[in-house]
Amino acid sequence: MDSVKKTGIIKKILRMKGMGAALTAFAGLIVIYTAFGIMNPMVFSGQNILNLLRSMSKYLLIGIGQSYVMITGNIDLSIGSVAGMSAMMTATLMTLGVNPLLAMLVTLAVCLTIGVINGVLVGKFKLPPFIATLGTMFIARGVAYIVNGNRNTDNIGVVLGKDVADRFQNFFYYGKFLGVFNTFWIAFIIFAVFYFFLSKTRTGRHIYAVGSNVDAAKLSGVDVVKTTVKTYLISEFCGAMVGFILCAQAGMGNMEAGNVYEMYGVAAGVIGGVSPLGGSGILLGTFAGAAVWQTLENGLNMIGAQVGIQRIVIGVMVVAAVLVSVIRNRKE
Repeated sequence: MDSVKKTGIIKKILRMKGMGAALTAFAGLIVIYTAFGIMNPMVFSGQNILNLLRSMSKYLLIGIGQSYVMITGNIDLSIGSVAGMSAMMTATLMTLGVNPLLAMLVTLAVCLTIGVINGVLVGKFKLPPFIATLGTMFIARGVAYIVNGNRNTDNIGVVLGKDVADRFQNFFYYGKFLGVFNTFWIAFIIFAVFYFFLSKTRTGRHIYAVGSNVDAAKLSGVDVVKTTVKTYLISEFCGAMVGFILCAQAGMGNMEAGNVYEMYGVAAGVIGGVSPLGGSGILLGTFAGAAVWQTLENGLNMIGAQVGIQRIVIGVMVVAAVLVSVIRNRKE
């Protein structure tokens, strides 16, 4: 009886929309990782695995934000610049002597404001998401430039003191918990929260409904504007968190931080089966997609592939993933 129940649960999980694409991405991850490990056994080293998990975490966070937006059939071109703005604002405030927690809260408020603007422009005023978020992308990057007078910041420990700066950097990047870098745990907790939010709440169902058929969603009583704003808020929250990580990693603010990260988020989502056309995909796939992306980048680097070759291989992967998504949607 128990075995029948377990079999039924497994079948139910496998029938979940988007689960097939997620499992395919995980299978691809195993194949890619094993292939690179055969070419260079150092890929299998414990230190490389830890570094891979830490680096993957930034792509996972960006991927979560971008996936939420893509499931509604939209896109967020501003998320990478929001990450850069977050890094620069946080670092600038800290170099002025502001407590790290207060600096992050102020920065988060500004990032979320960008999310509200994106959501209102796309949801209420019906601006094409490409145009709306292209505009806020330039605005956020502009803020990143001017917030410290068009220059990168000094080291955050200069004014705060080494102890305070070290605590901030260790929390977000260099510290470990249970032998794994804190960066991964932060990303994993955020992933778990937003996975539950998307798959188990009414708002999550509304997000899928808007992406599947916005007119039908309206007739069903879904507040499309509010739902759209929520997805962009989540996107910019994730961008802000990546900014904190980038700031902690460098120990300073870099005006170019987060550059093209919006494309990394798209890649993580579509490789994991999130449809750029909207209405389908799960965050488990985004997790797998972020891991595939980082494993490709890490593995190609470990075997000495030129940067140009790395970009071509990853670009082909993204196009192939989108093509598979389009073909799958046509069949459905």
